Amino acid sequence: MNRINQLFLQQKKSKRTAFITYLVCGDPDLKSTLKIMNLMVESGVDLIELGVPFTDPIADGPTIQKGVERALKKNVSLLDVLKVVEAFRKSNQKTPLVLMGYMNPIERMGFNKFSIQAKSKGVDGVLLVDSPPEESEEINSALIKNDLCQIFLASPTTEDKRLKKIIKYSTGYLYYVSIKGITGSSIIDFKPIKKSVDHIRKLSKGSIPVTVGFGIKNGITAKNIGKFSDGIIIGSSIVELIEQHIDNKMIMYKKIKSFLMSISKSIGEK
Repeated sequence: MNRINQLFLQQKKSKRTAFITYLVCGDPDLKSTLKIMNLMVESGVDLIELGVPFTDPIADGPTIQKGVERALKKNVSLLDVLKVVEAFRKSNQKTPLVLMGYMNPIERMGFNKFSIQAKSKGVDGVLLVDSPPEESEEINSALIKNDLCQIFLASPTTEDKRLKKIIKYSTGYLYYVSIKGITGSSIIDFKPIKKSVDHIRKLSKGSIPVTVGFGIKNGITAKNIGKFSDGIIIGSSIVELIEQHIDNKMIMYKKIKSFLMSISKSIGEK
């Protein structure tokens, strides 16, 4: 069974919300990425989304765009990302890893070649921001063949007809974007998010875990979202800490670990 599926089965049994984090691979460098991934696990993170740097990150806010730019200045490629996954797996065979990014680098490698390599290195799932279900049949087939999950995004503006397609093609979990706009925005009202999550569960008949990302910046928000979702996702705040302390890595690691532990502690039983 795929590690992502195992995680959500365990979380359901223990009645805990999954803690999911995101960082850009290669920001500020590949060695630091590996260190931060291990820090994440030590701090209570259940699943890591690893961003694949791309020249046109349309869905990302300024903070993550800057992180992508820093990685691209180091010429970090999809092959480098897979090498980081391979290195991580030498000491960790348990934590699920999802590659998050855009279609272009994977399309250039070839869907079958990418899927085989990703599986062999230790990837568990893929989230492609610019690959809607209607255009994902070929890559979806290649991923399924290699026991890799494909995660799709849904948002407050997603209509039911399209939402049903997203549910149909999603494996592992569904990523619900809590607010309109780009990454790094803030959540003001939890009620509409809960209503949307409940609606997705009703449409899916509980067939897919529903996680929530965008706008979760602190323990209070994480706790509130965690009460009704299967997982909470934090990304921009971590990338921001990297940017703030990029000149002193020891402080950077310390700040990231402290922040992640505070979030982890806030996610209690439902």
